[in-house]
Amino acid sequence: MTKPNAAPPRDIFLVSNSVNELGGITSWSHQMARLFSERGHRVHVVGVVPPPEGRVHELADDLPYRTTTLYDEHPPSVRPARGIKGRLNLVEQRRRAAREAGMREQAAKLTGLFRAARRDGVVIVTQVWAMEWVALADTAGLQVIGMTHESFATCRKSSRFQRVKRFYADTDRLLALTREDADHWIRQRLDNVGFMPNPLPFFPEVPSDRSRRCVVSIGRLHEEKGVDLLLEAWAKVASKHPDWTLRLYGSGEEAEALRKQAAELGVATSVEWMGRTADVPGVLRESAVFALSSRGEGFPLAPMEAMATAVPCVAFDVAPGVHEIITDGEDGLLAPPGNVTEFARHLDTLMSDKALRDRMGEAARENIQRFSTEEIVARWEALFALLEH
Repeated sequence: MTKPNAAPPRDIFLVSNSVNELGGITSWSHQMARLFSERGHRVHVVGVVPPPEGRVHELADDLPYRTTTLYDEHPPSVRPARGIKGRLNLVEQRRRAAREAGMREQAAKLTGLFRAARRDGVVIVTQVWAMEWVALADTAGLQVIGMTHESFATCRKSSRFQRVKRFYADTDRLLALTREDADHWIRQRLDNVGFMPNPLPFFPEVPSDRSRRCVVSIGRLHEEKGVDLLLEAWAKVASKHPDWTLRLYGSGEEAEALRKQAAELGVATSVEWMGRTADVPGVLRESAVFALSSRGEGFPLAPMEAMATAVPCVAFDVAPGVHEIITDGEDGLLAPPGNVTEFARHLDTLMSDKALRDRMGEAARENIQRFSTEEIVARWEALFALLEH
């Protein structure tokens, strides 16, 4: 059912690296596509390339919007031409020429989609790599909004930093996830910067009662998610709480190494490896504490989901998005990045005190509603209207 919308219906394109690669950006894109569709907008989710093997996010068959993937397979990668030898490398020259021709061909497909849009349409580019194709397309008459779904600090350490400055400089708006990160980008002499937090993925009617003696983590088993740090912290508290369990939901390339680490730390019997889950609300209802042990984040959805389910979080304060979501000492507990001892102390505090878990969990469920879908979609609509003028 379409929700009433005071704003005129628009064509909205959400352009990402992939339409259906496992990860937070895919979840965000399809959540926003559904929310915009419910408000009467005509939405088209566009991906540049198919997802890597084993990283496919299964989409519903009855999506209320279109999806398109430009390439049938990933285009060839090319190395930058460095020095005379690099510029004279004929093989690399041919690969580069083929890639550039392919990019122009796929950008022409984008141009065709964009030209069919109604006036005042919007192109939201969720990842700067995808912006390289949008930049080659004709976006005349459309608002173009570029997004960076990671913290400024994380981006600055990567090759994406220079690409953001180059490809997003002339967009109508560059959106960071928090005001703090937006200020960092403004100091890079970009004059089109704003910020837009992620919306709450869900708000369950039935929250957790925090009585089950279970700490939960949900995320890919990858170095960036810091599950190795969580296991180190768990090893410091598990013996004090022999009736508690750490449940790890997710899969990834680090799974075998992490299982070995758990055995070496002597906590294998209190750690449960749950694999991926399609029932995040159910998982969280069965938990008492949520652990976010990432080395880097943008505006993470998992702690928002936990807080909506009235589960207090322990997290490393690795990004503005983390302390924007969790208020330390009020609705969760934050530890300095990588400080395993402090993280373990916070776990112990919440595991030892049911009254504190209840107080923080209820505060979390109340506080996280400031990121409700209604609030965030209203902010998007206001931005669209602002950029029209």
